Amino acid sequence: MSKISPKSGSLSSILRSYKFAVTKDAHIILKDFDWQARFHDHIIRDNKSFKRIQNYILNNPKNWNEDKFCD
Repeated sequence: MSKISPKSGSLSSILRSYKFAVTKDAHIILKDFDWQARFHDHIIRDNKSFKRIQNYILNNPKNWNEDKFCD
């Protein structure tokens, strides 16, 4: 099993520990806390990726009125 487990100190190991700690504390405040289903974490590795995500965050709300999935 240790062959497929994330190495200690690796990014995936750090994120797993972070999410565990946040979940533990969040359950104290909100008993039914859970992470968003089917959420895809993305690690920004370069400026091009950062700019694309930044643009999405800034401009996506402008499209909400045309969103066919909103009530």
